[in-house]
Amino acid sequence: MSNAVSLGIDLGTSELKAVLLDTHGTVLAHAGAKLTISRARAGWSQQRPEDWWQACLSALEQLRAAQPHAYTRIACIGLSGQMHGAVLLGHDDRVLYPAILWDDSRATDQAEQLAREHPEFAEITGSLPMAGLTAPKLLWLKEHEAEVFNGIECVLSPKDYLRLRLSGERISDVSDAAGTLWLDVAKRDWFEPILKATGLELSQMPRLVEGDAVSTRLNESAAQYLGLPVGLVIAGGGGDNPVSAVGIGAINAGDAFITLGTSAAIVAITDHVAGNPVHAVHSFCHAIPQRWYTMGALLAGASCLRWVTRLLGFPDELSLLAVVQKAVPLDQPVALSNPLFLPYIAGERTPHNDPLLRGGFMNLGHDCSPAMLGYAVLEGVGFGLLDALCAVQSAGAAVQACALVGGGARSGYWAQLLATILDREIYTLQGSELSACIGAAKLGFLANGQGDDLLKAGMPVNARYFPKVEQQAVLNQRYQKFRGLLSAAKALHD
Repeated sequence: MSNAVSLGIDLGTSELKAVLLDTHGTVLAHAGAKLTISRARAGWSQQRPEDWWQACLSALEQLRAAQPHAYTRIACIGLSGQMHGAVLLGHDDRVLYPAILWDDSRATDQAEQLAREHPEFAEITGSLPMAGLTAPKLLWLKEHEAEVFNGIECVLSPKDYLRLRLSGERISDVSDAAGTLWLDVAKRDWFEPILKATGLELSQMPRLVEGDAVSTRLNESAAQYLGLPVGLVIAGGGGDNPVSAVGIGAINAGDAFITLGTSAAIVAITDHVAGNPVHAVHSFCHAIPQRWYTMGALLAGASCLRWVTRLLGFPDELSLLAVVQKAVPLDQPVALSNPLFLPYIAGERTPHNDPLLRGGFMNLGHDCSPAMLGYAVLEGVGFGLLDALCAVQSAGAAVQACALVGGGARSGYWAQLLATILDREIYTLQGSELSACIGAAKLGFLANGQGDDLLKAGMPVNARYFPKVEQQAVLNQRYQKFRGLLSAAKALHD
């Protein structure tokens, strides 16, 4: 029906967001509910799946209150979510243990064990074993929480827990499954040998579908609770990065974008598997059939800016950015003597694959100001993205102009700095902070037999940024100094 509405839900790490999208691609309403992370021990990162469900209920209630008429026109549901998490279910769908998240580093030894014992798996799974991926987490549980491990009947990715609450079924999609390390990314199906290597059976995995397919339907109990019709189509959906790609229209080989949220990534769409596991470059399945994406990932992106904002006592990131922009204008080269920042506050993935790396400032002096430290953080994340870009290109992926999405895209200053550092056109998009929600809603429409035109449509360009050539010589010198600090950072934990 032409007045149909799709409900798009994106389960992030710090917030669950939801949108109502009509068939013209207009966002009729959006809502969010904050989430918190438990870090009970150094390197641990966990959340309660029940908190996700409560956040979902809160966001949907906000949408219902804001747009009651549009809410009654919801015809389908799409899901997106943080990747690599492990939700452990018992035989009665009871959650056995807090969900272990993507930035949890407890399984470092187990990842190294998998890499050592099964080096041949990396080309099949699209990635080296890493502590942040799902498979090593299960080996850790097997060794340290044997009773929990022995009770596991199914392992779900985070957004698939929401699907379970909506439908009663254990289902995932190939894009999210690709981030578990248990998938044959070329065949887009579970890879049984690595399941067995982590002590699991195929029967403990959810059924797989493509992101634009009908996965299941809204069951009676959830429908009554949410005030929605029984039987609404729920699309396969996908992981947050591939679904964001759907949201912004990055669906063809050669399309590329940068995400700058809690983490950060450079993503290049391909029509074939194209990874470089040796340099920690992933090749994962896209959320639409017959597409893949090559990705270089940073474990900390805009979260570095949030961290330094708190550290310096500023009320919010915008207030710190205002001070930085005034003190360090981008129309003139930055001083070579300014402090440098290593953005490894949560470890690092591409290209270093070292979850134990930690960040820091270097070259501090009595003259250092909050503005200089704030600038160093923005620049340091940019240098980390340049490392990732070089690694992605080593896999043969083409990266030309890049869209910039995520919370960091709200800063034109940061976008300009990235354009100069990466030597690429960077463009921001209107509404890109909702790209994963919008992508999920688009997949909902596709599963419902609608929205082919929406899939091809991107988002309106907000602004374009081009490299400032006159700054690049100094920035390149600072980048070389940045790279020279890596060995010292590694030595701190060797």
